[in-house]
Amino acid sequence: MIRVLIADDHAAIRAGLRMILDTAGDIDVVGEAADGAVALAQARALRPDVVLMDVRMPGVDGIVATARITGDNLARVLVLTTFDLDEYVFGSLRAGAGGFVLKSASGPALIEAVRAVAAGDGVLAPEVTRAVIQAFANTNSAPRPEPPPGVADLTGREREVLDCLGAGLSNAQIAARLFIGETTVKTHVSRVLAKLGLRSRVQAAILARELAAEPEDDSGARR
Repeated sequence: MIRVLIADDHAAIRAGLRMILDTAGDIDVVGEAADGAVALAQARALRPDVVLMDVRMPGVDGIVATARITGDNLARVLVLTTFDLDEYVFGSLRAGAGGFVLKSASGPALIEAVRAVAAGDGVLAPEVTRAVIQAFANTNSAPRPEPPPGVADLTGREREVLDCLGAGLSNAQIAARLFIGETTVKTHVSRVLAKLGLRSRVQAAILARELAAEPEDDSGARR
């Protein structure tokens, strides 16, 4: 069973989400939270597999709660939003969310998103992933962070996998491109995240695009 915690400040929305998830035989809603502080406390107490997180909540918002939950490896986070690709979504993905789903998504789409996050995959379709990454690449709202030192520790194959993540490819697509199995892809993705100190494949994809956009020095190496 996939254990899910629902965090949203509207009781009616929480009830609706619970009704949808309860129709799935492999999902168990183990708790609810009306704000980020309660979501964090519930994640620590209940240890769900996935937190379905609204980003706009009073007090501790979903972005801060996401960062703390993923930073402490308490659960994977799937962000709920009524807006597509806004600054709240960007903030939550930077904080380590595994992806996002619109509140207007169909019941089956929501269930599949929860399953995907629980399995450790990103929930964004490749086309959406590319749109998110491109939006990050085009924004000037904040300076790009320095690349983590772990980049130099990546093997050649791991760097290829990182580049594929930057292209918004799914595990199946990465496997086809690199002529390896999907299980091997998942292993490489896990190692890439661990070496780079990242919390999600979306963060890895953003980093890959940022590395690709770095200017070259006189020797032709990335700065």
